[in-house]
Amino acid sequence: MTSSDSLARRPGEPALTELGLGAPAADPADTSTYAFPDGGTWRTEVPSVEGPEALSVVLKESSRLDVPIHRISQGSGIWMLSDAEITEMVEGCAERSVELCLFTGPRGSWDTGASTRTDSGGAGLRARGHDALAGCVEDALRASELGVKCLLVADEGVLWTLHRLRTRGVLPADTTFKVSALIGPVNPASFAVHEGLGADSINIPSDLTLAHFTEIRRVSGAPMDLYIEAPDDLGGYVRMYEAAELIRRGAPIYLKFGLSRAPGIYPYGAHLRDVALDTARERVRRGRLALDLLARHGAGTNMSPLGSRLPGPLRRFTSE
Repeated sequence: MTSSDSLARRPGEPALTELGLGAPAADPADTSTYAFPDGGTWRTEVPSVEGPEALSVVLKESSRLDVPIHRISQGSGIWMLSDAEITEMVEGCAERSVELCLFTGPRGSWDTGASTRTDSGGAGLRARGHDALAGCVEDALRASELGVKCLLVADEGVLWTLHRLRTRGVLPADTTFKVSALIGPVNPASFAVHEGLGADSINIPSDLTLAHFTEIRRVSGAPMDLYIEAPDDLGGYVRMYEAAELIRRGAPIYLKFGLSRAPGIYPYGAHLRDVALDTARERVRRGRLALDLLARHGAGTNMSPLGSRLPGPLRRFTSE
């Protein structure tokens, strides 16, 4: 990386350099050596798209604001959608070559367990017991039969089970698994474990430092997912100004356009319609702001082609 590239990636750096306040040049050793199989280093995702109506709003706004979208994800769960709704979302995304990712359920925060409501958080969002695991598998099989090719998971056992079903052909070989931010790994070893269990993209918490990104990339090339603006229940962090550096260190990476200071909408229903549609619209606008910032800092290139979805070869544990 040249010194001019380094300056372009840092907001306000040329002006600060004029005052003798410039930061040291970026260390080339911190640059990720990985990329998506299409050669791109970053893709985009709009999360919390909770049904066909919200999807329609997101796709309309992305066209209006010229925001490229690689993936749409949903948080309430497959079990909260009818077959007709899932089919409508599959068809809507297919028309725009956007990947659709739906969340498997049930999970700990919505079943009979009370430990998630304690100060310790208990087992968190993981699937509690055999029946919850079976429910996640049922969700995965149902969604797959309806054409969904990306499944979101919040439990390591669910991930491993679905990966084994994929290797046996019960789930299609091109099904991908995305690890939720709710159980995101926070160190290189745990990130690599999720890769080994079958993850195709792994959401890391939004509060990891830039050095943490570099540490993870020393052991794994699995795609990262990162909220560059996180919901309040995940910290509410806004890291738009770091987007270029996050790409440099974290590639291949999905930039997720979340939204802070917004009400929670999981599990979604019609009683939350207005807030779901308003926040869906605003997430796309936030994406436009992030893309504009990347362009101003000379880092808006090398995005994966639209329609790209597969992660490339990854390292797995033996499933037998």
